[in-house]
This record gives sequence, C-alpha cells and structure tokens, in this order.
Amino acid sequence: MLGSSIFSGAFENQTNRNYLLRPKCPRHPAARTFRHLLIVDCQAQFAFMTRMDTQFDPIPDAMLENTSAERPVRPAMVRGWRRKCPNCGTGPMMKSYLKVRDNCPVCDQELHHHRADDGPAYLTILIVGHIMAPMLILVFVEFRPEPMVLATSFTVGCVALSLFLLPRLKGAIVGMQWAKQLYGFGPST
Repeated sequence: MLGSSIFSGAFENQTNRNYLLRPKCPRHPAARTFRHLLIVDCQAQFAFMTRMDTQFDPIPDAMLENTSAERPVRPAMVRGWRRKCPNCGTGPMMKSYLKVRDNCPVCDQELHHHRADDGPAYLTILIVGHIMAPMLILVFVEFRPEPMVLATSFTVGCVALSLFLLPRLKGAIVGMQWAKQLYGFGPST
C-alpha cells in the first residue's frame, strides 16, 4: 500500500502540492537533498572518467609535435580559388568541372584526401542569395520590369553566378584543408 511506504503520502492526494517527497525517517537515503545527490553524482562521474582515462595509453609526444612547417592559409586558398594546386600553384587541381585530381601533375602533391563535401554548395547558395536578393529588390523598385523579364533575367543570373562560384569555392576549401593539414594532408604517422 502506498500510504505505508516510507514516503509521507505525497501520491495519495492528487491535489497535494508537495512536490518534494519527504521521508518519515531523516536518516533514510531519500532524505538527501537534491544538491547533495548532484554533488555525489558528479563525484561518481568524475571518478569513472578518471578511471577510464587511465585505462588507455597516453598519446605519444611525437604525435603531438608539429613535425612539418606551417603552411600559409591565404595563398593556398587563393591558389585553390584559381583551381590550381595549393602546393605549387601551377598544376591544375580539377580533372573536370568539380572532380579533384588524385595527384598534382606538376609537384605530385596528393589531393585525394580532400573532404569538401557540401561546403562549396552551401557557400555558393549563401553568396548568390546575398548578391541576387538585394539586386532583385533594387531592380524591381527602380525599374519595374515585366514579371517574366525579371524572373527570366534573375534565373539566368543566379544559375550563371552559381556555376561560376561552385568550382572556385571547392578549390578554395581544398586549399584551406591542405594549408591546415586536415584529413590526411598533414604528415603521415
């Protein structure tokens, strides 16, 4: 029976506003306050995490050291924007419109490590949207062209600007990844 439990009947009356379950015995484990339980729980989690940390070998110092010279980010991104190899700046980075070569034909820098994924598409949408939306409003307010002329011209403009920016932004992202030594562009371990 619920009334005979160690709790003082907080659930017997539905209109009872006593949200804290007060035990009859002050030495009962349920008499601990929320703060005490939180402190004990945090201490237990910290002890568990400390035990977990000591079970694994630490990272060797050789892996933490920067064994190669830092690569400049801005020139690498500019070379990538020009769709050239971020290492030498002369070899072509792209094999086709958006396909990155596996190696640079000039300096033999490996480029297959890149992970551009959806970054260039997001940046293209961001840039095209921020350029074309104010222009659309400006052209509509100032010149009041026919709706089909406005829709056609801005559709062509958005597509042309997107096709122009997409490979260049992909090259810039690959150049940044190369300069920051991300995804296998760094020293091999």
